[in-house]
Amino acid sequence: MRIGLMGGTFNPVHLAHLRIAEEAREMCALDRVIFVPAADPPHKPLAGEVPFVRRCRMTRLAIAGNPWFELSDIEGQRSGKSYSIDTIDRFRAEYPGDGLFFIIGSDSFLEIGLWHRYAEIFRSCSLIVIERPGCPIPELAAALPVGIRAEFCYDADSRVLTHQSGEQVHFLKGCLLDISSSDIRHLAAAGRSITYLVPPHVEAYIKEQRIYYECP
Repeated sequence: MRIGLMGGTFNPVHLAHLRIAEEAREMCALDRVIFVPAADPPHKPLAGEVPFVRRCRMTRLAIAGNPWFELSDIEGQRSGKSYSIDTIDRFRAEYPGDGLFFIIGSDSFLEIGLWHRYAEIFRSCSLIVIERPGCPIPELAAALPVGIRAEFCYDADSRVLTHQSGEQVHFLKGCLLDISSSDIRHLAAAGRSITYLVPPHVEAYIKEQRIYYECP
């Protein structure tokens, strides 16, 4: 089985998140995509201090009805920062015979050299990097952290980097929906519409719970 892991704060989850997951699923023939909300993100503070349970609820509402999408609350089951390598290790232990694909946007990939134990990520799973607005990656091999570039070979025809472990990095030109969670939070806080930026059930939940309406 080929399993995609889609991490993020999902604060809130929006239509670009869903489209990225769908494009990754289709283009890389994934059998399912598991959304993994971060409980305590390590790279930046969580805006608005929206509880993990509410962000999970919004994500669950967003993916309802899609048979290929699932949600995991695995990062809420442990204490401390939600490091991606720890989550990947947990899924690798749970699905030892399956292919794992970590889905990230190009904006996050360009900063992956700053992540906790980043080199182990490339040995533990394949990556699917999807281009995001304003973050093109013209030289794919050059986008790798300097310390691990020698561990890869690049196939220009397939646009795939292959690690010496056999895991790969796939670069996909796809979702260019310029939607951000921070913009949605600011719109909601200003009392403006967030329709067509998030799924209808997520919008209804945000309004019902008054999430973001009194926070920046």
